[in-house]
Amino acid sequence: METATKESSTTQSAIPRQMMAAVYRGKDDVRLETVPTPQIGDGEILVRVHTCGICGTDLKKISTGSHSAPRIFGHETSGQIVAVGEGVTHFKIGDRVMVFHHIPCGKCYYCRHKVFAQCPVYKKVGATAGFEASGGGFAEYVRVMDWIVQKGVVKLPDGVSYEQASFIEPVNTCMKGIASLNLQKGETVLVIGQGPIGIILAVLAKRTGASVVTSDLYPQRLTISRSYGFTENVDASSDDLLRGVREMTDGRGADAVILAVAGNSLICTAMDAARPGGRVMLFAQTQRSEAAIDPAAICVDEKILLGSYSASVDLQEENVRLVFSGEVDFARLITHRFPLTQAIRAIDLAAHPGPDSMKVVIQPGIGWESGTQD
Repeated sequence: METATKESSTTQSAIPRQMMAAVYRGKDDVRLETVPTPQIGDGEILVRVHTCGICGTDLKKISTGSHSAPRIFGHETSGQIVAVGEGVTHFKIGDRVMVFHHIPCGKCYYCRHKVFAQCPVYKKVGATAGFEASGGGFAEYVRVMDWIVQKGVVKLPDGVSYEQASFIEPVNTCMKGIASLNLQKGETVLVIGQGPIGIILAVLAKRTGASVVTSDLYPQRLTISRSYGFTENVDASSDDLLRGVREMTDGRGADAVILAVAGNSLICTAMDAARPGGRVMLFAQTQRSEAAIDPAAICVDEKILLGSYSASVDLQEENVRLVFSGEVDFARLITHRFPLTQAIRAIDLAAHPGPDSMKVVIQPGIGWESGTQD
């Protein structure tokens, strides 16, 4: 006990009072600023961020100005614990961890019905680098609140990199979507969009025994997709997607279609690509808007329109096992790594991806770890 106390005191005294962060100040306005390092309370931990992936939901919040400012976004976070609050017994200083920013209460109406993302507690963000809690991964240090410490912090085993661990949260969200589709062995699944999320969805769909067809406007992304084993694909820049899918399915269309492209312009295409009685999942439509659909496709053709948002605590153990196992090298999806000093450039690239850009990450921890770490 004395050793632990001494280690805690030494480490905490080395934590700077101020840190660097990418601060959201309003619509399309993110600035690199010096801010106070978060202070933790009882039951909480402070994590020094190594890697934080840039998620499309954060980009949408920035581009639309939908949230009040100031905030520090970033929630695909992995790093090392540098301070622990009173009462924390299952983590210690030096532990390498991944941090969820949402965890449901497990007791409310929505939790009892397994709709965890609608739980009022889940909607509270439990990780912050200051200001309104918003994830905080685009900063040097993140304060993790007590209810997240209890159920939403995952310890990394030796040999698992911070980069691989940063995919735990996005892989969970994809796993939840795939589970909702209830795919059967031998069914054909079309995944529209082969960005990093689209590829993860395709990987998880394939693991169910389904036959996966991928599609994208960028041939370069289909090349990356093929490196994950997806040989059936449609180059939407030159080929007719609907014709291609129907040719692969005896004219029926796909049993299930996953739309992994933001915006509403491809919703009708996704519906048309599904066979009568098939399922269509919207995975990237996270902004409130209106969209035109053919109601007869749902009523007469009996197609089922589904949505999936955020992660499921029920899938957390299975998800972590998959990421840690190395069965899938998710870190290979990272094409661009930026130090925190170049966070604005990183966010801009993620918001305006090119054919060769996939996952973009910000790495405040570049240079302070070695060996099995990134």
